[in-house]
Parts: sequence; structure tokens; C-alpha cells
Amino acid sequence: MIKNLLLVAIRNLKRDKWYSLLNILGLTIGITFGLLLLLYIKDELSYDRYHEKANRIVRIVSNIKEESKDTMRWSSNPYPLGPTLKKDFPEVEEAIRFVDNGTMMFKTGDTRFYNENTFFVDSGFFRVFTYPLLEGDPNTALVDPKSLVLTRSIAEKYFGKVNGIVGRTLLDDSGAVYKITGVMEDVPKNSQLTFNILISNATLPVDFSPQWGNFSYFTYVLLRPHTDLQAFDRKMLPLYDKFMAPIFAKNNIKIRLSAQPLTEMHLHSTDISGPGEYGSMSYIFIFGAVALFMVLIACINYMNLTTARSARRAKEIGIRKVTGSSRSQLITQFLVESTLSSLVALVLSLVLIALLLPTFNTLAGKFITLNTLLDPSTSLLLLGIVLFVGLCGGSYPAFYLSKFMPVNILKGALSKGSSNVTLRRILIVTQFSISMTMLICTFVVYNQLQYLQHKDMGFNKDEVANITVNSNSDERSRILAFKNEMRNTQGVHSVSTAESIPGFGNSFQLFDVQTDHGIVDKGVDVYGIDEDYFKTLGIQLTRGRNFSGLPDTLHSIVVNENMVRYFGWKNPIGMRVKYPGDTTGRHYLEVVGVFKDFNWKSLYSPMSPLILLYRPNSFNVQLKLDAQNIPATLAIVEKNWKTAFPELPFSYIFLDREFDSQYAADQRRGKIFTAFSILTVVITCLGLLGLIAFTTEQRQKEISIRKILGAGLTEIIPLITRNFVYLVGLSCFIAFPVAYWFMHHWLDNFSYNTGMTFGPFILSALAVLVLTLLTVIFHTVKAAVANPSKSLRTE
Repeated sequence: MIKNLLLVAIRNLKRDKWYSLLNILGLTIGITFGLLLLLYIKDELSYDRYHEKANRIVRIVSNIKEESKDTMRWSSNPYPLGPTLKKDFPEVEEAIRFVDNGTMMFKTGDTRFYNENTFFVDSGFFRVFTYPLLEGDPNTALVDPKSLVLTRSIAEKYFGKVNGIVGRTLLDDSGAVYKITGVMEDVPKNSQLTFNILISNATLPVDFSPQWGNFSYFTYVLLRPHTDLQAFDRKMLPLYDKFMAPIFAKNNIKIRLSAQPLTEMHLHSTDISGPGEYGSMSYIFIFGAVALFMVLIACINYMNLTTARSARRAKEIGIRKVTGSSRSQLITQFLVESTLSSLVALVLSLVLIALLLPTFNTLAGKFITLNTLLDPSTSLLLLGIVLFVGLCGGSYPAFYLSKFMPVNILKGALSKGSSNVTLRRILIVTQFSISMTMLICTFVVYNQLQYLQHKDMGFNKDEVANITVNSNSDERSRILAFKNEMRNTQGVHSVSTAESIPGFGNSFQLFDVQTDHGIVDKGVDVYGIDEDYFKTLGIQLTRGRNFSGLPDTLHSIVVNENMVRYFGWKNPIGMRVKYPGDTTGRHYLEVVGVFKDFNWKSLYSPMSPLILLYRPNSFNVQLKLDAQNIPATLAIVEKNWKTAFPELPFSYIFLDREFDSQYAADQRRGKIFTAFSILTVVITCLGLLGLIAFTTEQRQKEISIRKILGAGLTEIIPLITRNFVYLVGLSCFIAFPVAYWFMHHWLDNFSYNTGMTFGPFILSALAVLVLTLLTVIFHTVKAAVANPSKSLRTE
């Protein structure tokens, strides 16, 4: 019986090659790109789950509430928190502190290199996290001071091998000697924790940052089995009163510590400030919906074409029923046909995925391999897709066509092929609504991402190169000499130094701020610059003056306009701030200038008060370059760098690229969404192409008669087009509110956004309407210009 069902199914596929091709092509596109999105989702959901104890590892999050401000959530904590938790909390099996040391310069022999992901960690690191060591003992590798562990890629890059590395040494730029005590496998790509070199925390001074007021360190805790996270959070509440209240309570700042599961870090941290590129659970839902829509639209195409072609199968169904076939047998036959089509589409999809996966990885910033398709869970997913498409696409045609009475069928009741027009219209409206919704979302996403890239940030980030002097020594005299040399270099318009630049982060500190109503305690962003910083970055002063030299080091500050507005200063020049705890009155800071607001943080963050101190010859050097000959200028800069800092490698970044990299994840997701939205429309058009071709074929005789009676193209074309125009209009009433709701909430993630405008809605409706009309008119004209005698010959 199964053999017979398969043979009949194959024959039916061969009989209507054109419609079978459209069905399989639509299913193939839907399955291929739906599966790619599902692989993306699977990768996002897999982050940090490779650790053997992943379900017991948590990150401690600091929830900081300042009066009249929203709660800030930081991934950093005070340095003493880890040992305190391990000592006083029985639930804590191990606590690991990460201290980000930024970029460090190491040398081995004549080779010097910068390493950007260097962390100091506690000795129990390998007891908590699962990173296999290729060499070395995980229990002792990070115990001794000046001991470090390299990843495989770093070992191969600088030693050419991974074996025989343990016992060798590396030197930093100050001459300190570090002993290599282990080589570990590279951190998997699906990890929120990324590093290349780990150094023992015992390397740090004994009195290293013992204060509970400095939130610059990351704490991870291994909890004992069956620990209740909510109870653990409640148990941490007294830590504020015991250790932090003496520092923060007088400033009306409350701090609550909470535990976040390691496996939730990647997708549930969009509101937590900290290093690394986070994912977003909202995109998981969005891409999951897109994958479902793509497969669903392909299934709708199948249902539409199958039910529309019911007249082609009418006599077959009637004869089968007359000869004894039961309804269940007919249903099985149609389901086998649809499942066979989906199986063929799946095979073609796997071939396409193998070809497209490198391109998709580049687009998505992923490292998905073909081995993922061999994973048991993926195999079950593939089987589920085949069954879903087969049953979903073939279920209605099976039940619909098998219910007809053989007498009515053989009398020609289905000869017009017009049965169940209402269903087909509902399915078409569903397709149009999905396609239009995705197009609207695509336009909104594209406009927002373009807005982020081209918005006036209040400073000029173009052609600005930043060079960081990564050194443990005080190099200010050499920085000054290098800066003076750059001033006389052709192609360099301006040179400045600063403790930070836009997009790099800065310090957030408490200040006692003078206002017209007394002293207010507030946290304010702050970093140091020199007198040329504004010129190099094109930042405008609106009041007062710029820094003028060393006398400004002790007491002078400049502030942004937002700070003036926030504290209600009517005359900001001369207003004072000071660090809390200073009772001498000698360490005040006085405002000497106000500068125009600029976005030193990303556009995800709202504008906030900013204080700039005078700190000349800092470790970040900015060069405003002539756009005409940047490579030649950089060659001269490198030559001067090697003269000033012969022991340090030359490395630079361009400010515009570095700043825009903050939006890289959203840019990639936006490109994915755009590409797959277009493909959704393509699948819809494929189904529409087949359906309209069949509709015009069914009405060919009517068109021929009208043509004989004198009707022209202007009378014939509206016969078919008006129904589809009506369906497009109906789809607008469904798509518009749905797209508005989703995009309104998505834009709320950005402090600066384009808002919702009419443009995306109008453009999307026009796009769907034009594509539909072009398809309809093509087939209608084709039918109208055909020789009427051919279609009427059988009458």
C-alpha cells in the first residue's frame, strides 16, 4: 500500500510539473531560510551552556538606585565581595573575581604583542568553569603570583606550538616576569566570557582595592546544588547595610545585589552595563516568528495551489471513491503527496544550506558549522519540519477534496475549480499581511540603524585616529614629546590626549554639587582631557573658556549643557563641585566652561551630566588627520612612534569605526531581518504567481468570449486585478496595527530613535500592491492576447 501511495504521489508530481515546481521551490526557500534562522536561534540559546556546572554558576549584578534616577544595573561589584560571599554564605561553593586589565603588552625574545583580553582571576577558576587544559595542572595553574595561562591561539601565535610552553616566561613592558603555568583550549565562540590570557589574582598587591565603594570588578559564584536563587538574593540584602551603607547612604544611594544565572547572561542582559556584546531575547522571538512565517507562507502556497487545482483531481477522486477507496485512504494519499514534496524540499534545502552557510555566518557574525546539522536535536528538528510542512500544507486539501460525493464530482460539480474561494482569499490575505508586516518592520529597522550611523553626535569622529600608550610605567614625558612631534607632522591637523574618548567608557563618581538650593550629592560621569581635546574632536564651547594649562589641574573643570540643565544652574561659571568626604574645602572643582552636549556614550544611553577634568598627557593620543592622504600620514606617525616608544608595538584605531562598532550587533541583526523579509515576499510572490496563473487559466474561456464580443485589455484586466487589490487593502488593516505595536516597542530600546512615521506603512503597502499588480497583469494580458479559438474549441 505504501509503495502504491508513493507511486501515485510521484506520478501526480510529474503530471503537473509547473505547479509542482512552484510548490517545491516555495517550500525549499521557506525551509532553507527558516532553518538558517533556527540554527541562529539555537546558537544564541547555547551560550555558556558548555560548562559542566553551568546550571549552578551565577553572576552577581549590582542594582544601584540613586534618588530621582532610574535603577542602574551593573555587572561589576566591589572587589571584597567574592571572598565575603565564600566566607559567610554556606550556599557558595566557590567565588571567582575577574579584574579586567585591559590591553597589556607582553614580549618574548624579540617578539612584542598587545593582548586586549587579559584578566586577573582567582585560583579556583578552573574549579568553576570548564576549560580543558592542554598543558598544566588546573588546580595549581593560577595559585602563585605572576603565573598565567594562555589560550591555544595565543600560544600558537607567539610560540608556534602549544606543547612545551609551560615553564617559559613572558615579560610586560615594565620588565615584570610572568611564568606560563598552563595552556588551555580557546574559549568557545558561544561564550559571553571572552579572554586570551588569565593571570593569577595573587599577582595584585595585598591591599589592592579593599574598598566597598569601587564597582570595577566582576564576581561569579558557584552555588551548591539545589540553592534557591530568590532566597540567596534575599540573604545578600544585609550586605548593603553592613559594608556599603556607610559609603553611599549619605548620598541617598541604595544598592541591592542579585544573582543572574550564567546561562541567562547572553540574552537577558540588555539592561545591564558591562563588557561584551550581548544578545537579545526580543530578537530570538522576532527571528523565531520570521522562521515560522517563512515556512507557514510556503505551506499556504501549497494549500492555495492544491485547493485551487481541485478540478484537476476531481475525476480521479470520483473514480477512486466509486471503485471502493475510503475517505481515510484519500486523505492518506494527499498527505503522502505533501510530505513527499516537503521531503524533496528538505533535501534541496540541506544542499542550499551547505552552500549558503559561510555567507550566512559572515552576515550574522556566527561560526555555525555543518556539524550542527548532524546533532541529534537538529535531526529531530529536521524531521519535525518535514512533518509540519507535510501535515500543515496537505491537511486541508486532503480533508477538503476527500469529502466530495462521487456522483457530484462525476457530474462536473468541480469543473469550474472555483470551490472554496473564501478559504483561498483568507490564505492570500494572511500571506499579504505577514509580508506587509515584515516589510514595514524592515523599513523601520533600516531607518533607525541609518539614524544611529548618521546622527549628529555633537563631535567630529571622522579621520580621528586614537593611539593608546599601553604601558605600566609613567610615560607622560614621552607622551608630551610624541605629541609635540605630531604637531609638526604634515597631514596631522590637531593632536590631543585624554583619559577616554567617546565610546570607550569613563568613570562614574560621586560629587557634592553646588546648586541654587544648596549642596546635592549626585553621581556624575567624569574623565580627564587636555586643552586640545575640543579642537581635535570638534566639540564646541558655549560658555566660559577652555583649559589653558597646568594651573587648571587642581580646581578647574568644564561641564556639558546637560549638567547645567540637570542642576538648574542659571549662571554655571563659578559653580563648584567636590568629592564627598573632603572637609578641608581645599579640593573643590570650579566650573570655568560649558561645552555643547555630545554623545560620549552610545545612542542606547540618554544624555547625562558630564564633568571633564584637566589631565594633560594622558595615555590616549588623538590625531585629527588630513583625509587626503591618511596612509602616508600614518606611516610618518608610526616612524615617530617607534622613536618615542621603541619597546611598544604601534597600534591605532579610528574613532568613527570604534564608536559605530557599538551598533554592530544591531546592524547584523537588521541585515538578517531585511534579507529574510525580502525572501518572505519572494515566497509569497511564488505562490501568487502559481495561483494567478491557474485563476486566469480557469477564466480563459470567459476572457475569450469577452474578447470576441469586443472587450479590450482595459476591460479585461480589471476582471482579475480588482479582487487582488481588494485583498491587499484588507491586508493593510491587519498588518498596520500589528507592525506599529511591534516596532513601537522595539524603538523604545533606543534613547534616540526616529519614531513611527507614515513612510514605512505607505511604502510597504505600495510594494505589495505593485508586485501583486505586476504578477496579475502579466498573466491577464497573456490570457487576453491568446487566440480565443483555442480555448473555445472544446465547447
